[in-house]
Amino acid sequence: MPSLSLLSVFVPTFFLVSLTPGMCMTLAMVLGMTQGVRRSLWMMAGELVGVGLVAAAAGAGVAALMLRQPELFALFKWLGGAYLAYLGVMMWRSRGRMAIPEEGLAVAPAGRLQLAVQGLVTAVANPKGWAFFVALLPPFLDAGRPLAGQLAVLVALILTIEFCCLMLYATGGSRLRRLLARGGSVRLLNRIAGTLMVGVGLWLALG
Repeated sequence: MPSLSLLSVFVPTFFLVSLTPGMCMTLAMVLGMTQGVRRSLWMMAGELVGVGLVAAAAGAGVAALMLRQPELFALFKWLGGAYLAYLGVMMWRSRGRMAIPEEGLAVAPAGRLQLAVQGLVTAVANPKGWAFFVALLPPFLDAGRPLAGQLAVLVALILTIEFCCLMLYATGGSRLRRLLARGGSVRLLNRIAGTLMVGVGLWLALG
């Protein structure tokens, strides 16, 4: 287990980094707007699995190898980005299960698996996330202690902090939905959410 002095630095450092707007936080806000906080939990579950895998791989040294193989990221992130952009266009047009149903139109909500996969792909296909963990984790790992125990503690803290930040963004999106919906602006809300989703897709594909 890392020392308390290291943890006292690690926790606020990662919290500030995690709280910074990024692809996953923007996605949480968009789904908070369109699906609600409760259904957004499925996306968060997939995202946290992805973040845990990336953090564990970075701590084990696998990320260094992955970053030397940019073509592995290229295909994955382009496919993921194209999928998110497609969902954004559908939301902008008030169509599909990701969009908020307009008055009098019954639309089934997005499936749980779809939301989970969306979060997983966004987390794993983000090369900046890999690079960040490669830079962040090593200084907090003591080579003189068993790696597995230290890594388990750090990953658990990372996932806890990440979940708290995702909840903050999803809750903010949900409140924005209620605010705009009061004026009957469902179509506007779908277009805002769709534009943000397309932005996340482009960010993922081109970043």
